[in-house]
Amino acid sequence: MGKNELPLAVGQRLRDHPRGDTEPFTNNAGHFRNNTEHFRNDAGADERREAEVTTTTEPAARPQSDGQPMPPLRVALLGCGTVGSEVARLLTDSADDLHARIGRRLELVGIAVRRLNRTREGIDPALFTTDAAALVARSDVDLVIEVIGGIEPARSLILSALQHGASVVTANKALLAEDGGTLFAAAEQAGVDLYFEAAVAGAIPIVRPLRESLVGDEITSVIGIVNGTTNYILDKMDTEGAGFSETLADAQTLGYAEADPTADVEGFDAAAKAAILASLAFHSRVTAADVYREGISEVTTSDIASARAIGSVVKLLAICELSDAEGDNGQRRVSVRVHPAMIPRSHPLASVGGAYNAVFVESRSAGRLMFYGPGAGGSPTASAVLGDLVTVARNRVRGAAGPGESSYAARPVSPIDDVVTRYHISLEVADVTGVLASIATCFAEHGVSIQTVRQQGRGSDAQLVIVTHRARDAALSATVRALRSLEAVREVASVMRVEGEG
Repeated sequence: MGKNELPLAVGQRLRDHPRGDTEPFTNNAGHFRNNTEHFRNDAGADERREAEVTTTTEPAARPQSDGQPMPPLRVALLGCGTVGSEVARLLTDSADDLHARIGRRLELVGIAVRRLNRTREGIDPALFTTDAAALVARSDVDLVIEVIGGIEPARSLILSALQHGASVVTANKALLAEDGGTLFAAAEQAGVDLYFEAAVAGAIPIVRPLRESLVGDEITSVIGIVNGTTNYILDKMDTEGAGFSETLADAQTLGYAEADPTADVEGFDAAAKAAILASLAFHSRVTAADVYREGISEVTTSDIASARAIGSVVKLLAICELSDAEGDNGQRRVSVRVHPAMIPRSHPLASVGGAYNAVFVESRSAGRLMFYGPGAGGSPTASAVLGDLVTVARNRVRGAAGPGESSYAARPVSPIDDVVTRYHISLEVADVTGVLASIATCFAEHGVSIQTVRQQGRGSDAQLVIVTHRARDAALSATVRALRSLEAVREVASVMRVEGEG
């Protein structure tokens, strides 16, 4: 991806194929000719002059046809786990349909795996290899699918595939969020495609709408539930009253959570997806390092109950917003963050339960759009991979390439201190005269306005639950520090943002 490249806002760019293995194109229509006109000269001599008119622009070319079947497009698959094995199965089971949709057959010519001695049902053992580098460097490979995940060797393999002229379909969110710019630049230089619908929200089509369908609009915010593991945990805590540790163990038993759940429950997975969504929505290069991140491991049953008391539910949200504030370069800033938040039960995202994902987009012209569906798993993710594969294969047949990176805006990312939202604060305090006044003064001194206060007595102590009006994160943080210094405040039990209203 070139840093200062202009976006492809409309249409696609036509390119010569880098290896020349696309079917040759010819202008079968020839030149447009007008009907021959006959003129008789004034002297009476019979002369015929043929007037020819040729268009200045040649008509769209069509492939030559000599009656021979067109050669297949050759596909290399990197990885054969849950997603990769489903992709391999679909390539076989849907071969005829894919042929009809693309106009060329797809031929799976190799599958790179770490171990050859593992049994993989329904897949020709002759396809497997442990030499992924040699597979992507083959001169006869047209399309490469990467579903091994991680940063390396995935980055090196994708770069090699692109440099050897193959278009790439990847589901690798971590790599795109860390070093997508390098990959897009390599694809641009080689004149090939890099597609990645499966990297965000599984089967939900969200990358293509942001990259293509809404490219003529101004997107103002993208808010999503993009991690199924955390949504399952928070949903069960809300509906069954279960604690975090208990629900996490249940998620691991069901296969929704890994043995090491850190990437999910601490928000790393969602942060990578937020970086990709923000990059697409705001035409800027946003990396995972730019994303403010909090996980859900500190969310308690008290937080869930407190949210319910104000008509809200707790969700781990990926939030990407276009700010009115400008950076030093004159571009409007963006904020990109992942954290648990309370949202009203009337919000469309509040009803997303279980391991499902959803993305809520707001734009100037299209308004509010909701994308919902299964966000993980072999079949949903493979569906997104195959959708991209068909698209890049069609581009290959036409000798075209799809959109590249659009990062022309170069919008600065705001620090979390500058984010403005509402907050829910739970305090354990001494139930003594003047405690409310001292706490209210503390909020006022830092410019944070209180919207509601709810008090519940607990013997000589009390619980105070305060919901604020919109305030800067920096001001709220200063308020919390001051509250902790008050003698009457036993504990700041929790602080959680409130999104979706106010």
